[in-house]
Parts: sequence; structure tokens; C-alpha cells
Amino acid sequence: MNQEYNQKISNSEYDNLLSTSFKNTNIKEKTIVKGKIVSIENDIVTIDVGLKSEGRIPLSEFSRPGHKPELNIGDEVDVFIEDVDNSFGETSLSREKAVKQKAWHDLQESFDNNKMVTGTPYNRVKGGMSVDLNGVTAFLPGSQIDTRQVLKDTKELLNKPLELLILKMDKYRGNIVVSRKAITENELKEQRKELLNSIEEGSVIEGKVKNLTDYGAFIDLGGLDGLVHVTDISWTKINSPEDVLELNQKIKVKVLKFDEELSRLSLGIKQLSENPWTSVNENIKEGDIITSKIISVNDSNVNIIIKDMYDGQISLSELTWLKKPPHPNKIVNINENVEVKVLDIDEDKKRINCSLKQMRDNPWNKLKENYNINDSFETEVVNIVDFGIFVKVQDEIDGMVHVSDLSWDENECANILKDFKKGDKVKVKILDINVEKERISLGIKHLEDDPVQEFLKLKPLKSKITGKIAEVNEKGIKVELDADKNIFGFIKKMNLSRDKNEQKTERFAVGENVDSIVTSIDSKTRMLNLSIKEIEIQDEKEVLSKYGSSDSGASLGDILGSVLKK
Repeated sequence: MNQEYNQKISNSEYDNLLSTSFKNTNIKEKTIVKGKIVSIENDIVTIDVGLKSEGRIPLSEFSRPGHKPELNIGDEVDVFIEDVDNSFGETSLSREKAVKQKAWHDLQESFDNNKMVTGTPYNRVKGGMSVDLNGVTAFLPGSQIDTRQVLKDTKELLNKPLELLILKMDKYRGNIVVSRKAITENELKEQRKELLNSIEEGSVIEGKVKNLTDYGAFIDLGGLDGLVHVTDISWTKINSPEDVLELNQKIKVKVLKFDEELSRLSLGIKQLSENPWTSVNENIKEGDIITSKIISVNDSNVNIIIKDMYDGQISLSELTWLKKPPHPNKIVNINENVEVKVLDIDEDKKRINCSLKQMRDNPWNKLKENYNINDSFETEVVNIVDFGIFVKVQDEIDGMVHVSDLSWDENECANILKDFKKGDKVKVKILDINVEKERISLGIKHLEDDPVQEFLKLKPLKSKITGKIAEVNEKGIKVELDADKNIFGFIKKMNLSRDKNEQKTERFAVGENVDSIVTSIDSKTRMLNLSIKEIEIQDEKEVLSKYGSSDSGASLGDILGSVLKK
């Protein structure tokens, strides 16, 4: 107990009180009277109400939710007389009942006359808050707190006086329901009426940001809400209203359209400033070099802001000189400032098309200064696709090695491709450079001589060779010419003999040796085209040249017959 309460009334003061204790003969039970505090000790307050004995009330009855009692000796307070002379010969008093009786009387009057009362929320309970109304506890439902804004945390209202209206009052059950919303709704009705009388298209009004959505911002104008569409917030493109506005932010807006019947307002913020596109050609020219800020990146382009007034765009093809550019986020970062070159101004789409790559010289123009066809060099793999690999040639130039150019043995090409990984070191040879099409073709197999061409140097076309039959099918026979270098030839069925009756694949068996003449090379299969028929034709020519001519009158059968006999 605090020292200030450990006090007793003096003897002289007590005598004075005693002498007047019988003067008040109108005091009745169950009534509220004035009493004087004579002592405060051991959490008990002793009060003299002018009767034979004093009454004692617990100190806790003098406290209110959220407040400590403030009492002094000699203070006069209202108390409720329960009993004038109880079984202990004492006067039974209640401070709590006195406060509630008076409060209920005042609250009933306010309720009957629809007057506002002042209450202090002191505790959060399920569904709302407990409110102290001059000693009487009332309930403030969460739905009745306010209409103008949604509170994220009602803790902000604790122990702060609020003006309220009583919605329901039941003294018998001790039940009171109050509302702050009812007051604000009345206020909003008045504000709305005043606003509707003064509003018109073109008006500039101050409001408060009430809600933010993907498509715009709702502005509370005081009794009436309006919508600022996302496209009317800024002259430049924004990803979300949250990029520019904040909840509860005060802001001026312009009335763009007003539907009086529906009380629907379309508002604008950007319309409060001059449209920068009306003077874009005075501020920006094609070919200008401008510093811009990157605001967003997607798969196909980069969006930028120019001079804080204009939307710009860099397409994927204008980001880098690379023929197969990576994703834009591998080249630039959001909020990064970059210098770009203006390509053109699209006033219809309100967009300025720019280039980042043209801030650097075209590396293809310098390529031939450093490389020539048939040059070979070491590099690294930067990408792998189904049809080949891409390797780094020089800054912003990649070259491709087609899968068919990985090995002279096409059966091995697919397996070789699977073994490659990004970053692998590899040696390549330049096959072709096309600056106009910005394309460079490379090969790996070309680092070694073509084994087929090497074979043809030893066995040129029209020469006679011997090989082993590797496969027989209805179209002809496949002949192995060099097992070590994987060189094969093919004799078509029609080239098996001059005699059509002998053009039968059944005559041949796998593993047999066969003589033939090289006639050509198949560039697709890289097999040599062979012919037995050509041997027979050459043999015939040799016989004719040795034993006769077409003018001798002798038949070929006669000549060959005589030769065979010999």
C-alpha cells in the first residue's frame, strides 16, 4: 500500500464529524449520498456519510480499468448505501454501485436522445473490445469500430478516449453495445452530401489512399470513394500501384469522369501534370545517346524509363551482338542505369525503342581482321543443342559446330555430342564466315584429313579395287574397303553385271571378296559407289581392242569364244 494511503483523520476532525453525524436524518438505504473519506489504510477506504457508524469500502472499487485510484483524506465521493446498520453494527457502502447507478442513468439519457458518449477501450476480447463508460463496461464489436479504414491492429485504440453511440442497452442484463462506426457513417453522409454538391469533371480534390489493387488505387475523398486506374497514375509504365502510392497517403487527384446516378468517380493523378508526349520530339531525337533506368526484364525485352518521363524498350535482338543471346537478366539488372541509343520514337504506342548493343562497334566487322577461313583455334563450349554445339569465337560472337561436323564417322557424331559439357575446352576449324548474315561455321572433324578423300588419292575414280562383302540386301551389296579407316563401298543391283539375268544379289555371300571399279562418291552416306558391271565393260573394250573391231564383221560371241578356248 502506498504511503499516501496510510493516513488517519485527526481527533479534532473526528469530533467534528461525530457532532454532525446525527444531523442528516434523511439518509435512506438503497440511495446514493455524498460521503467524506476519513482514512485510507490496508486497501480499505473508510467513509463517513453522517450516520452512527462509518462505512468501509475496498480501495479496488475506486479504480477504473487502466487507471490507478487517486484519493485523498477529506475528499467527498458518491457512495451507495446498502445497509444502515448491519449485523455488525456497521454502515454497508458501495462505491461501485454508486458509480454504476449514476452512469446507467446518464447513459440511459444519452441512449434515449441519441447522444454521443465518451468511452475508453481497455481490453481486447473475442469479436471486439471492452470499453469503460464512466465505470460501466460496454462492448464495442470489431465491425463497429470504423467505416473509413480497416485497422490492422486494434491495440492502437487501447486506453484512448473515443466518441461513441449506444446501439443497445439492457440494464437488467448489464449489457451495453456501442459503435464508433455509426458516428463516422453520419459524418460521411454529411461529407458525401457536401462533396456531391461541389464535384464536377475536371475538379481537383484531395483524398487519402484507401486500398491498392493490381488494377489501380481506391481514393477516399471523404464520404465517397473513387478509382485511379493503374494507367492513370503515371505517364510512364508502372508494374503496380504500390510502386508509387502508399496506404493512407494523402494525395491530390483530378476528376476524369463522374457518374452522378451511380455516384461513380474515375480519377487521375498523372493528369495533374503536363503530358510529356506532347513535346517528346523536342526532348528526344533518333540517334540520341541517353542514360535510362531499367525497370523490368522479361524473356523478350527490357523495359526502361527515359528522363523519368518516357517509357522505352530494348528488344532482345538489340541487347547484344550475339546471334543466340542469353536471357536479358544475364545481361542487365533491374534499377541499373545504362546508356542506350534511340532507334525510333513510337508516338502511337507511347514508346521509345532503343539499342544497347549499338553503343559498341559491331564485332562482326572486325572478325575478318582476326580470323580467316581454314584457321583453327582453341575455345570453350558455351551452349549445347540437339543439332550441335556453340563455342565462343570472340566478344559477343559465337560459332556453331554442326553435329555432323564432329566426326568423319557419322555414326559416332550423336555419341560425341552427348559427351560435351558447357565450359569444355575444344579446338575448332573455321569452315565459313558470312558477315552479312552474321554467321560463322566451324568444324572439329576437319582438323583431320577426310579418310575417304585420302583413300581416293590411292584409289582414284575408275580404278579397280578388291573388297570384302559386308552386307547383302535386295538393293545391292555393301563392300568393306578399309576396316581400319571405316571405309565402305556399295554396289547397286543394276551394277552387279551387264547381263540382267546375272543381276542377282543371291549370287553373293557375306565374307567373299569381290572386285569392282570406283565410279563416284555418295556425299550424304560418304560411301564409294562401286560397279562390277563397269569391269565387264572395260574387259570387253580390252578384248575388242586386242582381237578385233566392230568393223571386222565378227560377233562379240565369236571373239570371246575363241579367246576362251585359248
